[in-house]
Amino acid sequence: MRVLLDECVPKRLRIGLNGHAVRTVVEMGWSGIKNGKLLAAAADEFDCMLTVDANMENQQHLPALPIAVLLVRSTSTDINTLNAKLPDILVALSIIQPKQFIAVG
Repeated sequence: MRVLLDECVPKRLRIGLNGHAVRTVVEMGWSGIKNGKLLAAAADEFDCMLTVDANMENQQHLPALPIAVLLVRSTSTDINTLNAKLPDILVALSIIQPKQFIAVG
């Protein structure tokens, strides 16, 4: 799966996402683009955006998502905290469908 890591996700999380093609918003040159426009831009090149932005669920019209969104609910963006959630993240990535929203954690 082609996964885009949102700006708020540490890029080191990609190490635990074996088997997936992972890029970051920064690598794509999309820094500072707001969520709606970011999702639209990502739709052509990615299958899923992984974020820890809890506001995503309330800010976006979820049925109209152009790509799948995986929200990792976490009290911290610390890499160790997120690494502890990798089993749930990997399961979600294995079942998420296009234009679907899933929250884990």
